Amino acid sequence: MGNANIKMNIYEEASHCLMCLDAPCTKACGTGDPARAIRAVRFDNNRLALQWVKNCTDEDLERAEQACIHYNSPIRIRGLIRSILEDDVDNSNYPDLGIVFCGIRCENPFFLASSAVCTNYEMVAHAFDMGWAGVFYKTICIDDIYEVSPRFDAIHYAATKGGFFGFRNMEQLSENSVEVDFDILRRLKKDYPAKVVIASIMGKNEEEWAALAKMAEEAGCDAVELNFSCPQMKTEGMGSDVGQNPELVRTFTACVKRAVRIPVIAKMTPNITRIAEPAEASLQGGADALSAINTIKSVTMSQKAEVFDQRTVSGYSGRAVRPIALRHVLEMAQMPQKPVLSGIGGIETWRDALEFIQLGCSNVQVCTAVMQYGYRIIDDLILGLRRYMKKCGVTSLQELVGEQLPSFTKPSQMNRTTIVYPKFNLDDCIGCGRCAISCSDGGHQAIVFDSETRQPRLVGKKCVGCHLCRLVCPTGAIDLTKRVEKKGVPKA
Repeated sequence: MGNANIKMNIYEEASHCLMCLDAPCTKACGTGDPARAIRAVRFDNNRLALQWVKNCTDEDLERAEQACIHYNSPIRIRGLIRSILEDDVDNSNYPDLGIVFCGIRCENPFFLASSAVCTNYEMVAHAFDMGWAGVFYKTICIDDIYEVSPRFDAIHYAATKGGFFGFRNMEQLSENSVEVDFDILRRLKKDYPAKVVIASIMGKNEEEWAALAKMAEEAGCDAVELNFSCPQMKTEGMGSDVGQNPELVRTFTACVKRAVRIPVIAKMTPNITRIAEPAEASLQGGADALSAINTIKSVTMSQKAEVFDQRTVSGYSGRAVRPIALRHVLEMAQMPQKPVLSGIGGIETWRDALEFIQLGCSNVQVCTAVMQYGYRIIDDLILGLRRYMKKCGVTSLQELVGEQLPSFTKPSQMNRTTIVYPKFNLDDCIGCGRCAISCSDGGHQAIVFDSETRQPRLVGKKCVGCHLCRLVCPTGAIDLTKRVEKKGVPKA
């Protein structure tokens, strides 16, 4: 089985890192920055990680490991670093990430989403200084906003703490006055003219929508985003109540378009069966682009998140929603109008962002990942995407926009006459038997597990090529074979 030759799973090890504020491991190391290297692995840039520890000795890394403050056991920094492969991509002359969105030149496609991550001047200025290209500033409305406490909850794996894959929030809009927020936006655009400043707004009627849009334009904003999608407004007729009504979406979009000359972006709600209906209505109203998705209506049951023993339906975000967000983006990208798109929903790594871009988005907005890890993730978002482009020979980010759309088809048109069998690499197999359990209880009983040799064996006659076994394998010891014709099945 070759267990002694199995390398450390660097992604699993890096996932345990607490990503400390001041990184005691790096302070103790003295020569390099092991914390930055581990962060690169955590955010899918493992081939880039060695640049931060290239001069470190084993003694340096041992000191770093001893300084790790993990609550359970220290991160095995030496083993992790020594398991990283050298980069196979030339890091000189990485492509530029510049792209045009709604006629606006953006230095890269990474924006802060309208949310708690951008509620004042200092926050956004700090994000700009760190490399974020722009901001969809937290939604401004004329009403006074007062939030509940607590207003956040999260879905963790088992009993773990700190890291989470799903995030629920009851936050509404900006608590600042209209005057304060537009002054902030004015100052941001003045101090950061090369950055893209977009005001997110929400009104109750045409007069309010138009007035807020005009104030955004007068403040020097590059564009305005219409929030038709907040799922937890205390006032009826606002947020997702509007986004579920195509006629209201069309009307409010049109009134804003009449009021201003800057681009108008309509933000869509996922809390609807067919997102294309309000999306098409917003385009009919004159929208220059669409952004999606806002959070998904959800319920969590934690007592610690109660407000005076009460719970309510509120918005869900984080890694768990990304496939749902991609589905909505795909539906909009496939509309006849071919709209300009801004993608939102569960983006943590550059690869997550790439998926939205490949489905037609010219930029992406990030919220929950920033709330978890801070603005610093922009480094790995930029580095990872630039390295990917260099590896693929892509010189312009625009080349990637929508490149995967032709690969999507209807379920009725999928090929059903061929099969791809799983392939077992016994050198990487540790003999846990997870594949046999899952195939037996959740698949087609096509794997036999030998308890003496602790090795699985595929029963080809029973295997249907579902690949559940590959997905549950903890070591990646199961891969794909070549696609072949099914026996006894007529060709289409």
